[in-house]
Order: sequence, then structure tokens, then C-alpha cells
Amino acid sequence: MHAPNSTKTTPQAQSADGEMWTVEKARALHDAPFNNLLFLAQTVHRQNFDPNKVQLSRLLSIKTGGCPEDCGYCSQSAHHETGLKASKLMEVERVIAEATKARDAGATRYCMGAAWRNPKPREMDAVVAMIDGVKALGMETCMTLGMLDLEQAARLKQAGLDYYNHNIDTSERYYSEIINTRSFADRLETLEHVRQSGIKVCCGGIVGMGEDRIDRIDMLVTLANLPEHPESVPINMLIPIPGTPLAEARPIEPIEFVRVIALARIMMPKSYVRLSAGRTAMTDEMQALCFFAGANSIFVGDTLLTADNPGEDKDTLLFRRLGIEPMELDAQ
Repeated sequence: MHAPNSTKTTPQAQSADGEMWTVEKARALHDAPFNNLLFLAQTVHRQNFDPNKVQLSRLLSIKTGGCPEDCGYCSQSAHHETGLKASKLMEVERVIAEATKARDAGATRYCMGAAWRNPKPREMDAVVAMIDGVKALGMETCMTLGMLDLEQAARLKQAGLDYYNHNIDTSERYYSEIINTRSFADRLETLEHVRQSGIKVCCGGIVGMGEDRIDRIDMLVTLANLPEHPESVPINMLIPIPGTPLAEARPIEPIEFVRVIALARIMMPKSYVRLSAGRTAMTDEMQALCFFAGANSIFVGDTLLTADNPGEDKDTLLFRRLGIEPMELDAQ
């Protein structure tokens, strides 16, 4: 007796070449039977990446707290009483020292984040020096500094910056429920400036902020319909921070989160899909499902900007159990 062909109900991955993604097409994929969705995501993943290699990135807050934006999830916003004290921009020498430790621990990409609305001219010299120093270590560089104009993006490119992170966070419909100090269009404008400058785009979002399922799908449709897919797509699970408006947000269910990872992999097949914030709340089994669904990048280290992250020993043990190896820089 032959087994039934259960793949007949699975929508096929659509090509973004020559046609725009629609919410309807993406939703059909997202809502497929879970096993079919994961099978398709893993198939797409294997066509583009080694399924047993994961990129290791390290994230450092080079300027913490005091941000004038009112992002409802963020501990660093000056609008929220989170107990976090604002700091000045970190010294270049200290950043390079931290990056050296990260490289020696196996990280191949170093991400630096500053709690700014946008960088000021007086700060750019130090930022450029940080890029120079990290690249001299043989690592890829990534920065997230808020909004950029064309001139700022061009200067970062000239300095050798590889990636710029600027998340859209959620769908355009739900965006105003989370942030009011800058618009969804502002986010897209910065992404366009980054792309025009020739810097690779790192752009994703956060789930578990009270949004509907359709908002998560629509967020990915926006990313997949950019002129070029972001080279890196971080998917964050909200870490509820006391003192922020989202402190009591209801967590997203694990299976729902895995569906988002799988959909991102299918819609943006050549992008690195990063399992980002929220891993401390994930079981090993949930993370394993995310890797199977196409996640192939994580942040390592004990902290992500101001939030906790699984320790390197825990990640090493999980990788050993799953047969996963860190990705080498020349393979990226």
C-alpha cells in the first residue's frame, strides 16, 4: 500500500523574480500543515546553505540608553522608566578589545549598536574608527545607529562597513501601536539610503508584541518586496522589559514563531535568517525546530545590548547535540 501524497496541499515557494509577494500568497504558505511548511523551508534552505552550519555574530552596545525614540519594546528609550542609565559613546579602544574577544571565541561578524535617533556629525569619526578596527581583526562589521541620510550612509560605506541593521519591527498596519516618534516610511527611507550606498542590509522584526498573525506575515511581505532581499533577516522574539509599555505582552506560541522562521526562509531563500533576541526563553527543542526551519545565524555572548542571551557554553552544547558547526567567514 502506497503512502498518501501529503504534499499536494502544500503551496509551492514563489519566486520573487518578476513578481511581487502578496499577503495572500504568503499566508497560504504560512498556514500550510506544519510538517509541509517545514519540509518546504528545509528544502529551500538546503538549496542555498549548508544545513548544519550556523553563523555566529556578537552584538555590543556602544552607546546605551537615553534614546529619544518611544519604541514600546525598548529598555533604552528615554520615554520609559526601566532603570537603565544613559551612557556616553564607548571608547574606540574598548570596542576593539571586545571585538577581539568575540573573534577569539568564534564570532565572524561583529555588530555594534548605539541608542540614537540618528548619529550626529561629531560622533561619526569614532564610528568610522570602530569599523576600521574591527575589520582589521578579519571580521565582518555591522552597525545599527538609527536613521541615516544618504551622506551618512556613504561615509559608512567608505569606511568599509559591511552591514547596516535597521529593522522595520512589524507590519505597517501595526507599526503605530508600537512607535510614534518615527514612521514606517522613515524606516524604509533609511533602508533605501543604505542600499544605495552599497552597504548590505540587515533588516527584520520583532514578534510577540501583541500583533496579529497577519501582521507577522505582512512584515515579511514588506521585506521580501524590497528592491533586493535583505542579506540578513533577524527575527526577534519580544523580551518583555519591566517599565516598557509591552512589559505584559502575551508571548507568541513556539509553533507560531517557528512558522515565521520558515516563512522568512522560503520568501528570502538566500538571506541569512537570524534567530535573535528571545533565545533565553526558548527550549533547545524550539531552537532545533528553528534551525530546521531555516534559521542559520545567531547572536552569541551573555547579553544582547541590554537583554540576557544564552551563554556560549550552552550554545556550544546545543550545537554539539544537533551536529551543527559554526560557519567560517570565507563560507559566508
